[in-house]
Order: sequence, then structure tokens, then C-alpha cells
Amino acid sequence: MSQATRASLLRFALFAIGLFFVVGVGPMMLVIWPSGWSWGSDMHSHYPAMIIGVYATLGVFLIMAAKNPHANASLIWFTIWSSLVHAGIMTYQALTDAAEHENLVGDIPALYLVAIVLGLLMLINRE
Repeated sequence: MSQATRASLLRFALFAIGLFFVVGVGPMMLVIWPSGWSWGSDMHSHYPAMIIGVYATLGVFLIMAAKNPHANASLIWFTIWSSLVHAGIMTYQALTDAAEHENLVGDIPALYLVAIVLGLLMLINRE
């Protein structure tokens, strides 16, 4: 695979993940699959707006990073490592709280997937 192809894949992944963070997290949490993408039973809490806001903001910056991934490597690595940490904590919580088991097939694997895809693409795009 050529360097140009690897770079294009990274740019596409950053844009796609960023776009999902901006427009997909909210609907997944609130409408499409709340039991797999939201935590706790009180959807009237401040939690959904906070998570949606944080991920939408990160998504905007990932979309901007897609233009020049090399110049935004620290943001991309932050996304990778924070996704792993967040997913790891959620995995423990879902395994120890029966009310959150559905998250084991919802938002938890999604965060691991984000970390794996971006991590592999960053590794194959090292300069």
C-alpha cells in the first residue's frame, strides 16, 4: 500500500469518526439505541448533554485534523488513548452492573474500534 493511500485512509477515518461524533452520538444515545449508548436510567440528568457536547467538540476537531493529520498527531493520539481509557472504565462498570450489560455491545466496542482504527492508521503513517 502506498504512502498516499495510507494517508488517505487516515484522513477518511478522521473525517468519518469526527462526523459520527458530531451527528451520531446524540441520536444513538437519545433515540436509536439508548440502552446500548447511554448509562443509567435517568435520561433527565445532565449526563447526556455533557457527553454529546464533549464528543461533538472532539468530532469537530477530528474533522479539522483530517486536513493535516501529521500536524495534529497529539489530538489523534489523545483520541486513541482517551477512547481506550474510557472504554476500559466502561467495560469494568458494565461487567459489574447488570443494568449496563447492553453497553458491552453498544458504545463500548465502538470506542475500542475508534482507538484500534486510528491507532493502526497512525502507526502505518509514521514518518
